[in-house]
Amino acid sequence: MESLHMIAMSSFILFTLLVAWISYKATKQENLKQSTGYFLAGRSLPWFVVAGSLFLTNISAEQLTGLNGNAFANGASVMAWETVAAVTMIVLAVVFLPRFLKGGVATVPQFLEARYGKRMRSVASFIFIYAIVIGFLPFVLYAGAITLGKLFGVAEVLGVSETAATWLMVIGLGIVGGIYAVFGGLKAVAVSDTVNGVGLLLGGFLVPILALYQLGDSSVAEGFNILISESPERMAAAGVGDSAAIPWHTLFSGILLINLFYWCTNQAIVQRSLGAKNLAEGQKGVLAAAAMKVLGVAMLVLPGIIAWHMHHKGLITVPTRGFTEAGEAILAKDMAYPTLVREVMPTWMTGFFGAVLFGAVMSSFNSGVNSLSTLVSLDIYKEIINPKADDIKVVRVGKLFGAVTIAICVCIAPFIAHADGLYTLMRTIMAVINVPILTVILVGIVSKRTPALAAFIALPVGMVTFYMTHFVLKGDFGLFQIHWLHIVGLNFLWMVGIMMVVRYFKPMAKPYEQFYTNQVEVQPWKYAAHASWGIIGLLALLYTVFSEIGILGQQGSAVKVIAVLAIIAVCCFGLNYMITRRQLIKPSSTGVAREA
Repeated sequence: MESLHMIAMSSFILFTLLVAWISYKATKQENLKQSTGYFLAGRSLPWFVVAGSLFLTNISAEQLTGLNGNAFANGASVMAWETVAAVTMIVLAVVFLPRFLKGGVATVPQFLEARYGKRMRSVASFIFIYAIVIGFLPFVLYAGAITLGKLFGVAEVLGVSETAATWLMVIGLGIVGGIYAVFGGLKAVAVSDTVNGVGLLLGGFLVPILALYQLGDSSVAEGFNILISESPERMAAAGVGDSAAIPWHTLFSGILLINLFYWCTNQAIVQRSLGAKNLAEGQKGVLAAAAMKVLGVAMLVLPGIIAWHMHHKGLITVPTRGFTEAGEAILAKDMAYPTLVREVMPTWMTGFFGAVLFGAVMSSFNSGVNSLSTLVSLDIYKEIINPKADDIKVVRVGKLFGAVTIAICVCIAPFIAHADGLYTLMRTIMAVINVPILTVILVGIVSKRTPALAAFIALPVGMVTFYMTHFVLKGDFGLFQIHWLHIVGLNFLWMVGIMMVVRYFKPMAKPYEQFYTNQVEVQPWKYAAHASWGIIGLLALLYTVFSEIGILGQQGSAVKVIAVLAIIAVCCFGLNYMITRRQLIKPSSTGVAREA
């Protein structure tokens, strides 16, 4: 047994060192003293690096652990976070990315400056810093700490409590992640993301296969049959009924809006695509990552459902986090995934998978730190504190602030253990700022005469409104109760209304017009539309198969599935025809999409 543990640890160290060596080789020629080289990888990233970096920045331990924990507790409807994400990534590729690259921006607040003025850039930068420091990085560290700690049995090996083991893992992850992010720049992060992404795909998809094999008593097919025959409602893709954690109708309100912010305007994510060689490479990378998000449901949701079945059959034991007043055990749902992995993964493979998970944690953490450094250096230090600072000084400030931020996040992360489900907590904290920022950007793109005053009024009102209605009132309005995701949607409409009223009374004298900076080639990828509709087809197939008319219902059949998909295909074809016919999006002389 000890020799197996040595093999596991050796494979962990070897794979981790391999990723570090590849990252070093890929970045040693990069000029990291210039801000473009450090923060945007010299705008040199090919599509596959953009795709790998986007995928792994998002798919980290907080996703694997948190979303599978939600699936363990609530079933497959939580896949909405992933499936809707694929749709919003299409929006990033065809709507937002052309505008960002046309303007040559390095940060989202820079885009807001061009649209609303310098003060909006500063305000947005501080909001994004809050989002990264409070609502993102600590969750990444905590999820990585408990997942890797459970996988390698850190508490048992060191003879310490689970709490002490979590603190030790958080500190270790923070230090190693800081070295990557602070000293390597965006390209080191992106290259390591791509290498780790390959390993994550292999290891991540292997977990549900091994788990189904064990659940089905040495038969993957029998294990899957158990999922769809015993408690089939847990495999339903769309949440139906009052008890659904993610009701199907919230896909068109809160979940859509939160994902639009995350994938289209969140600095930590968008920065990956801003480093693309050109628009075509960026669009290819974003759409490839969107396709991976659809397939990623198999490793982000399915293991949690399998863990639920295995726990109730006594094949694994998910720890408890307390007891109700009636004496019923409250399961620590966020421990379901690491418990499952440790049970089904062969000991000799845990080193490789641990290295992959470690890389995934580092990816998200490094990306957050790098984006934070970019915001502080370019939007605050360079713009407000020292406008005359040269590139060397700007990069140095970014590195220093990144190091300070890491220390702060290390102190915050372990306290997340007291929350009831880290994934939902992370989303609700971010919802205070994400939809208000998204609203301001969307209205700025759609309405060319909306003044900066509208944004300055709507932004604080939107943040206060969500905080009061969700965290204070808890969605209870006396006569009726509203799901928190619908509060997000209503807050969006409320903010749009405010901005439109201001626009009506105080419109801009001249409509806003974006100028092409010629920093990168902005000719769109000619197959972007085909790839987009293909991804939507995959989503339609997923939701149709895992429904009452598919494999989960007694009256379900292949004929019904094909009929529904055919109707959806006709609707999509018609929509695409209308868009093309009416030329809602036309290519400009620079190759960038523009409104008719």
